Amino acid sequence: MDEIGIGIVGYGLMGRAHAYGYEIAPRVRDLPVRPRVRAISGRNAAAVAAAAERYGIPESTTDWDELVSRDDVDLVDVCTPPGTHAEIVAAAAAAGKAVLCEKPLAADYRAARAAADSVHAAGVLNAVGFNYRRLPAIALLKRMVDEGAVGEVMLWRAAWQSDEFFDPAVPFDWRFERAMGASSIADLGAHLIDLALWVVGDIDEVAAQSATFTRERSGRRVDVDESSSCLATFTGGARGTFEMSRVCARRPCDFVVEVNGTRGTLRFDYSNLNELWYGDATESSRLYGLRRIRAEHPEHPYAASWWPIGQGVGYGTSFVNQAADLLERWPDGPWEPDLEQGARVQAVCEAMERAAAERRWVRVGEVTH
Repeated sequence: MDEIGIGIVGYGLMGRAHAYGYEIAPRVRDLPVRPRVRAISGRNAAAVAAAAERYGIPESTTDWDELVSRDDVDLVDVCTPPGTHAEIVAAAAAAGKAVLCEKPLAADYRAARAAADSVHAAGVLNAVGFNYRRLPAIALLKRMVDEGAVGEVMLWRAAWQSDEFFDPAVPFDWRFERAMGASSIADLGAHLIDLALWVVGDIDEVAAQSATFTRERSGRRVDVDESSSCLATFTGGARGTFEMSRVCARRPCDFVVEVNGTRGTLRFDYSNLNELWYGDATESSRLYGLRRIRAEHPEHPYAASWWPIGQGVGYGTSFVNQAADLLERWPDGPWEPDLEQGARVQAVCEAMERAAAERRWVRVGEVTH
């Protein structure tokens, strides 16, 4: 079997998750190529060397440009902070390498647009890492909406609560620096916005409010929001709400999405990620309410590749499915969601940030134009 050489830029949580995805993907899916992670890069030589050993990667380097230029690397996987993405993506595209970039695509729309344009100009395969699309229950939600299970979509609501910034003693790092990292809207909200665009359609206009409760950490000013809530109007007429917060005590990584339509309701809660709740308004009122669907049957998306009914899957599964989906289409593609989708999501994020700062409704077109 032919091999595809992979270089991962960034050795933190996402680097670990992506390395895991490539390792397990051939065990659950028949693929046309076998992935081989050739090298991983990071700024700290000792730390990236330790990560390489732990992840089973043969080589490490502190020079990502060296990794990108390697002849044995066909795919560059970008897992660094968002403010660094565009430069690395452009270099990989110029070298003729396929690109997978973690979300959010950049720290602002201008950089996201440049990243998407660079892979388009180079004609290389590209994808952005919206891994939650690859959970069986969320993929089933998308399929059911497309099949008309809820009728015409009227309402979308999405919320993500975590407590990662709850403690004021959490020290300053790149996540609190707008230029290097991303706002809570872009970091947490990017996933929710991607799902909204994927399931419902384009967003035209948004209004938002944001707050930063701990304005200084380690003696440095925090310039990102810690909590935001947003209203949205969709091109098709639906209305939506989004909430993203990192200061919710004892909420580890809780997100919920719900779709209400003219025929019914679908609801997903990440704390029970193998389940999807569905209510069909055309059924007898004796069956009033929502029913639980266990998204583990072989007829459900992705489930047939995994375990017997009842065993369930977890967070890591989304990265395995992501790797398998992309490698399954090597070398012709197309890959999805691509960096163009990443730029679309970034435009909505920036519109929300602008709406919060200026206290007004903002059209997404104001950002993209």
